[in-house]
Amino acid sequence: MHLILTKISKVLLSVFGRLQSIPHDDPDLTPEKWCMVQPCMKIRIASKEIIISQPLSSFRVYFLGFFTVGVSLYFFHIQNGENSRLWWGVSLLLWGIGTLLAGTSYQAFGYEIKCAGRQVCSWTSWWEVVYLMFQQVSMNAMLVAIAYSCTTGTFQIVLLCYALVSSLVYVIIVCIGGIVPVKSLITFEFMLWVSAPVFFFICFFNAWRYLMFRESMDLVLLGSWIILLGTNMAYWIYSKHGITKKLWAKGIWFSENDVLHVFLMFWMIYIVTVVANRIKDYTIPILQG
Repeated sequence: MHLILTKISKVLLSVFGRLQSIPHDDPDLTPEKWCMVQPCMKIRIASKEIIISQPLSSFRVYFLGFFTVGVSLYFFHIQNGENSRLWWGVSLLLWGIGTLLAGTSYQAFGYEIKCAGRQVCSWTSWWEVVYLMFQQVSMNAMLVAIAYSCTTGTFQIVLLCYALVSSLVYVIIVCIGGIVPVKSLITFEFMLWVSAPVFFFICFFNAWRYLMFRESMDLVLLGSWIILLGTNMAYWIYSKHGITKKLWAKGIWFSENDVLHVFLMFWMIYIVTVVANRIKDYTIPILQG
């Protein structure tokens, strides 16, 4: 397994080798300055000294990643022939793996991946590029789950085709952005914009279904989308007002990524305790009244 992972890493390094040519937002960010702008901790493994970036943040993101993978396995466990639960499991498995990839490069091993041995730190890495792919495909897998839960016939086929085509197109765009490279195509913000149509569709669709049919499944799903929307709003507000830097100036490190991961943890708890056992494949609803 270690040999396979090493080979995959070498292939990705060669494919996305030009990522280092993208200038960092802070062109003066050198390895020496890395630990001035964020907390670091040195650990020794055998004879090698490794710098861990944002230790507490790294713990949070890894915990979230493994917890999300665990929730995905729970969906597989309770699948019971339901395609909707199967695809919830697929979506959260991709989400969890993506979270672990992001935490590795954005937090824990950011210095080792983007700074060690360089004169100026890199803006991104292949870990982050692959994370973007996992994250976006995860959202489309969630759309597939909603399609099986809430639609049938031609409409369901349209949603399934959209999820497939959207995933393929986005992966191609990100590959182009990482290989050429094109910075604007491999940003977290661009990924959010691409995900937005799916998110707002399922939001309004579940709201409409609940108003029409009073299905409890639609209500709990709507609750999950509201939590997810609140999560992204909290992230944006925290980032917009530069709260990370203000707290770090006082010796407190709690970044916008920490805000995102803490809120997502509550979202995951809601998913596994409230949503999971209410998910079922589509049945013809009965109009109320």
